[in-house]
Amino acid sequence: MWRDKDRTPQERADALLAEMTLEEKTAQLVGVWVGTTDEGAEVAPHQHDMEDPVQLGDLLPYGLGQLTRPFGTAPVDAALGALALLRAQRRIAGANRFGIPALAHEECLAGFATWGATAYPIPLSWGATFDPALIQDMAAAIGRDLRAVGVHQGLAPVLDVVRDARWGRVEETIGEDPYLVGTIGTSYVRGLESAGIVATLKHFAGYSASRAGRNLAPVAMGPRERADVILPPFEMAVRESGARSVMHAYTDTDGIPSAADERLLTGLLRETWGFDGTVVADYFGIAFLKTLHGVAGSLDEAAARALTAGVDVELPTVKAFGEPLRRAVRDGLVPQALVDRAVRRVLTQKAQLGLLDADWDPVPPALAGRAEEAEGDADRPEAGTDAADPRGTVDLDTRANRALARRVAERAVVLLHNDGTLPLTADAAPARIALIGPNADVPTAVLGCYSFPVHVGTQHPHKPLGIELPTVREALAAEFTGSEIVSAPGTSVDCRDTDGFAAAAQLARGADLVIAALGDRAGLFGRGTSGEGCDAGSLALPGAQQELLDTLLDTGTPVIVTLLAGRPYALGSAATRAAAVVQTFFPGEEGTRALASVLSGRVAPSGRLPISVPKLPDAQPATYLAARLGHTSDVSSVDPAPAFGFGHGLTYTTFTWSELDVAAEEAGTDGEFALACTVRNTGTRTGTEIVQLYLHDPVASVVQPEQRLIGYVRLELAPGAAARVRVTVPADLASFTGRDGRRIVEPGELHLRLSASSTDPRLTARLRLTGEARTVDHGRRLHPEFRVEHLPLP
Repeated sequence: MWRDKDRTPQERADALLAEMTLEEKTAQLVGVWVGTTDEGAEVAPHQHDMEDPVQLGDLLPYGLGQLTRPFGTAPVDAALGALALLRAQRRIAGANRFGIPALAHEECLAGFATWGATAYPIPLSWGATFDPALIQDMAAAIGRDLRAVGVHQGLAPVLDVVRDARWGRVEETIGEDPYLVGTIGTSYVRGLESAGIVATLKHFAGYSASRAGRNLAPVAMGPRERADVILPPFEMAVRESGARSVMHAYTDTDGIPSAADERLLTGLLRETWGFDGTVVADYFGIAFLKTLHGVAGSLDEAAARALTAGVDVELPTVKAFGEPLRRAVRDGLVPQALVDRAVRRVLTQKAQLGLLDADWDPVPPALAGRAEEAEGDADRPEAGTDAADPRGTVDLDTRANRALARRVAERAVVLLHNDGTLPLTADAAPARIALIGPNADVPTAVLGCYSFPVHVGTQHPHKPLGIELPTVREALAAEFTGSEIVSAPGTSVDCRDTDGFAAAAQLARGADLVIAALGDRAGLFGRGTSGEGCDAGSLALPGAQQELLDTLLDTGTPVIVTLLAGRPYALGSAATRAAAVVQTFFPGEEGTRALASVLSGRVAPSGRLPISVPKLPDAQPATYLAARLGHTSDVSSVDPAPAFGFGHGLTYTTFTWSELDVAAEEAGTDGEFALACTVRNTGTRTGTEIVQLYLHDPVASVVQPEQRLIGYVRLELAPGAAARVRVTVPADLASFTGRDGRRIVEPGELHLRLSASSTDPRLTARLRLTGEARTVDHGRRLHPEFRVEHLPLP
């Protein structure tokens, strides 16, 4: 019956489960880390630094749940990788008595993380676009590439809300606001799932709130912060996107590790929100219950705690859910019913993916119709010379992909400051440009730590990057063909080397304009200034870059500061002294071209900050969501005010906001408000304004942030054009977690601010909710409703 496609996936899973032994069941709950080969041979176990070797021959007779990163382990041609995965799947299915293949997963945080695939902008750039539809299109393209070569699951998106910008993984997040993270992240999931890829929400929950921004540090967070800041993006994605997997976080909150938190993984996620997919372990996270958290004395206990909490699949390889879990069942530490629960979820998902079908075929779409020929050619000693050789036949960096990456990168460029120097139009382009900075001539300066060339490629220095990565210098030379461009690094990204300052200053003084190319170098575990395990003690520019920037400013030549970074940095006096400041967050393979086109004015800047830029590097890191006591005050010598606040971004035109209309100033706690305003482009260029809606609750029963984003809409307007923006705001959006832990809507005064950023309110409606306090649940409305009416030109 489990082969019968007319049965429901749940019925098929139950039928198969009833025939399995304990060994066969637990085999479905683990992955094995494998790597494809340059010859297209079957994928082989990957000897990871933290793990013992895996003997596939001993495992496969019982089956296998997942294959970990077959494409993301070493640089391999996509066609040969697909061929290797095909062969591995045949072996896996042929070795177990039910013929069940494995589910293959890959990283896809900024594109499919494999050799030769398009490197899209990082998630902070997604947030900077304030454009969910564009991010959905990008995710769909990523999903199609994954599916084409036989991958089933993508380990993205990251829905962590930034709480401390010193955290190295800030680059992997979408921003510091839960509504922005939720809407952009949910759209990414929709795109990935539309291509048939299982999207994985991570890291559930609270990883980004670790103390002092240190990776894997304990989380000191109360239940309201967790409920009102950390959890909403996950809830939105579960309710609205069709996400089929969730990954637990490494961290512990108030002493409870996420991997062992039954109230979180089962009580909230499944019983309250209704999630019915699989919960997978963050890599090695189950064993960490023993080795890092100390809540288990053995791997048997760790397996029992994780399974009981609701973790279904151990990744990346077999550790706790192998023999330790079987011992835990035999010794009575965990009932076999919990094993069955997890296996049922895994098999249900495999049925949904077609992996249990009688006519299941391991040949991926990219090799359809030529798999047999490709296998024969790959086996030839002279492979690579024959016209039918599969190498190079699968393109994961198509022209369409690059065009999409370009659109995302362009919309993510944020113009922070401009004294009128920008744009550098053809009639205003300087004759001599001095391009100075450590990121001026580094191809990988546009990539985050989970892009393949950085994440894996650095371990294979003799292998080509696999994609075209124009440097800032090359992009500027192509954009400003009438300008002479001279360049110097001045210093390195992270060393306090000042030997190049004098030469840099000399170049600057002899130029008409300086473009400073500053920022980060992505890496892993201390090998970069941004990325996993690359936490910062300060938000000063890494190395001697601030001193270099000050030196350039002192030359008297106008300086345009450009940043290719994974987090925001304080810029000192450059925030006001520079001619312009342009922020990008690792904008991907088309990022330098996007940056150059914005500098020239060929593309109008439309990005907005998904995270505040600090004024001082060592001020207590805080987001704009701080309560009143978290903002600037006379009782502290530390000023946490940002240089540029969340949502900030300039354009090359001007807008006026007017004609605020409020249908009614009062509504019940179960009602809604209707607002409208007119936005007009009063400049001479087409531009984009982003209307951001913030809620301020002057008096509440528990302390609230000074304001929080509850909605936004993008407007593109031609010169002189105007739009009437109407928005309906349900009272549900004023809800928060009350004293007793329940989510409530309270009566009282509310301010709804129609703003250009968190620091630039344009129109404010002062309203009142009436009636009794109302308890709301997880069926509440999550969004305002925007309607845009474009008005006729005057």
